[in-house]
Amino acid sequence: MKDLYTFDYNAEQALVTYEATREAYKRIFDTLKVPYLVAAADSGNMGGNLSHEFHFISDKGEDTLISCSNCDYVYNEEVSDGRTTASVTENPLAAPMPSETGVGTDNPLAISMALWTAISKDKKTLVRAWYPRYSTQDLGSEPREREINSHAVKAVAKSAGVDLDTSVENPVKLWYEHVKNGEIETLGSYEESARAHKILDLYDSQVAPYSRPPLSGLPEDFDKVKHPVDFALLNCFPGSQDGFSLTRVIDGEKCPKCSTGSLHTHNAVELGHTFYLGTRYSEVLNAKVFVDDSALKSKEPISNKSQKVPMEMGCHGIGVSRMISAVADACSDVHGLNWPRAIAPFEIVVVPGRDLESEAENVYDHLRRHTDTSDVILDDRAKKVGWKLKDADMIGYPVIVVVGKAWQSSQKLEVHCRQLDGLREDVPVDNLVDWIRSLLEKL
Repeated sequence: MKDLYTFDYNAEQALVTYEATREAYKRIFDTLKVPYLVAAADSGNMGGNLSHEFHFISDKGEDTLISCSNCDYVYNEEVSDGRTTASVTENPLAAPMPSETGVGTDNPLAISMALWTAISKDKKTLVRAWYPRYSTQDLGSEPREREINSHAVKAVAKSAGVDLDTSVENPVKLWYEHVKNGEIETLGSYEESARAHKILDLYDSQVAPYSRPPLSGLPEDFDKVKHPVDFALLNCFPGSQDGFSLTRVIDGEKCPKCSTGSLHTHNAVELGHTFYLGTRYSEVLNAKVFVDDSALKSKEPISNKSQKVPMEMGCHGIGVSRMISAVADACSDVHGLNWPRAIAPFEIVVVPGRDLESEAENVYDHLRRHTDTSDVILDDRAKKVGWKLKDADMIGYPVIVVVGKAWQSSQKLEVHCRQLDGLREDVPVDNLVDWIRSLLEKL
């Protein structure tokens, strides 16, 4: 990883630096000619409230990106907050525990629903997420099966004060064991001990609350009288009418930002990341700098004095080794590698035909003198010309110049450029320099 750390004396300048770095990274990836997306990302353990990832689109990628076909809406699935603008008609926060059969009517959008469970890190709260397995949402005539988005569920649960551990394989079993063990702990009365454990039901906006039996997904021997745990139900964000979207995006969904484009999912490999960290680390480390009061543009300037302020920090990085493999993956074909000009080992290789080695040396010297580049190599190995050409394709030189039959018959050189639709052209030696310059400008 090639890292870059930036320091500024105020937030405004730090954001300018952040954008300048982001644009520089874009120019790097544009030069490398790899398909990439810049996605809003989760700052994670790094901290800060602004972060972007640079991803190479690849079926081999482990990350999932969501992008709009019409606008610049791009994000990593990991930053899903579970929020949808589809409002709900009532807030069930204070609703009583539902009856055994459930009440209410099914939401017409949900054809059938499914259950996904997780447990809180303190093992006291079991979260049951109810989501539409099949839906009549506008995705064409045939409904498609949906999957839970664990990142969205985790974000929704956090809004209710529950910190989930989504790595537990059997959360119901672990929670139930904790319930039974809690009953023999010294926590006061039996009921107080039992009430320390909770079940939180989360409902996707396409699923009607109370549309399932309250004991669904619990162990068969669970007795709500013997284990009087607290039940809570949530189908909108506290303090709002925004409902939940707990499922992963399906290709073709409408974009929530522009309402006209459609969303698409991509497998991707992360190549770079930018973070705006603010003063998270500088304040802890007491890393401060003296700045003239006038530069800070304070509302109450202290004339002729400086202020000691914590530095605003940015952290950025590009995965150099990942970039090499991404370029090789994106630019190769059945013949071999096909390096972009910016990182090709040599821009031009001169390949001599049989008994034309001295003529090839002259062409090589001519190109070195007049093409304004030292990235020229002569393949003078004792191999047949066909072998050399196959090897040149495998290595991935942008331009191949062959001194062969055309030279013997008409003093022309055969120029190959696979990056330009497999171009092959016989070029007179007097026009060779200008011809190759024009090719290199296009690469």
